[in-house]
Amino acid sequence: MSDDRTHVQEFFTARAADWDSRFPDDGPAYAAAVADLGLREGDRVLDAGCGTGRALPPLRAAVGPSGVVLGADITPAMLEAAVAAGRDRDGQLLLADVAALPLRSQALDAVFGAGLVSHLSEPEENLRELWRVVRPGGTLALFHPIGRAALAARQGRQITPADLRAEPNLRPLLARSGWRMTSYVDEDARFLALAVRTD
Repeated sequence: MSDDRTHVQEFFTARAADWDSRFPDDGPAYAAAVADLGLREGDRVLDAGCGTGRALPPLRAAVGPSGVVLGADITPAMLEAAVAAGRDRDGQLLLADVAALPLRSQALDAVFGAGLVSHLSEPEENLRELWRVVRPGGTLALFHPIGRAALAARQGRQITPADLRAEPNLRPLLARSGWRMTSYVDEDARFLALAVRTD
């Protein structure tokens, strides 16, 4: 977990220029995760911590031209990479922290967060902020294109019991933040936890 916003910005600024080239085969996994979110034509959705905007094209395809797609990230270099890749055509990019989103309460139907949880400085409060901007009954997808074990192996580390993405940790964390987990998948090929706003 990150210590603070500055650490996250420094980490991603150093990697922004070649981020997409490091993970060239993730597109189908993003598209499948967006499909599982169950978006409809005209929905309003946020990609929280959007990075280079890899989720924006499938999110736009899901909500159609009448929908609203937003991508928020705190690292300017990642948003610049999203623009360079042309993904700003699929959604409006916001330089914003998920800890304090510049959105009115209940403005959205859904939030998509790829690789987000491990970079939240205050996970419960930050997930509560995502809850704030989603309407009652709206949905949240916490996604990663590979599972926890595969990611740990890639990074040369072991999974610890304290991993926030472990189901016994994530389910109560989401519940304390106003979300009810509806499904949980942690396989080598992907990680996807879906939740619904409970009130």
